[in-house]
Amino acid sequence: MKILGIDTATESASCAVLDDGKVLGEIIYNYKKQHSVILMEMIDTLLRNLKLDITDMDAFAVSEGPGSFTGLRIGAAAVKGLSQGTGKPLVGVSTLDSLAFNMAYSPGIICPIMDALRGNVYTALYEFENEILARKSEYLAISVDELIELLAAKNSPVCFIGDAVTLYRVKLSQNVREARFAPLHLNVAKAASLAELGMIKLRSEGAGDLHAFAPFYLRKSQAEREYEKKHGELPNERL
Repeated sequence: MKILGIDTATESASCAVLDDGKVLGEIIYNYKKQHSVILMEMIDTLLRNLKLDITDMDAFAVSEGPGSFTGLRIGAAAVKGLSQGTGKPLVGVSTLDSLAFNMAYSPGIICPIMDALRGNVYTALYEFENEILARKSEYLAISVDELIELLAAKNSPVCFIGDAVTLYRVKLSQNVREARFAPLHLNVAKAASLAELGMIKLRSEGAGDLHAFAPFYLRKSQAEREYEKKHGELPNERL
């Protein structure tokens, strides 16, 4: 099975092609690039260098959130278009799941943290059980202080990974017992990790619904928060 993975949930943009047990190629940009400008070019470059066509893909995997509202929408729109155009299935994978998967088989708790601005992070807690990634909490959008309180009750080393590590490393190292930190090259969301989880999910759960697929955000967008500040609660539909 060949699967194209796409991750646009954070400042980095990444695409990768997996062929069963092998990563054929991956491209990652993590420097002031606009996803809407570079994403399709990245995919085209990757496939051309691999001498593959989009129709050679058996499935597509995409980051479904949480993360950047704009980035998630760009990735979702691209993959839905590719899926519909080729007739191949798609699967959504949590950004937090794929980040945790970067630290496969680490002992103790794996805690991906993504910057959610204003002292907040997107996070969840994971452990590997019998070589399987197991999520041990809900997906959360909480303050770093709340995360520290949550981890205080855990009698286990904690490995932090994600783009918020550079922001909160000192605070976490001072307040979390046995805090460990992923190396720089793993703090970036990687489409290869996402694609591998997508392949596992396709085989265990089947494909997602192309027309129903939508990102999940964990928190309201800035536009929604501004609307509610001025007018009260939003109607059921999103802005």
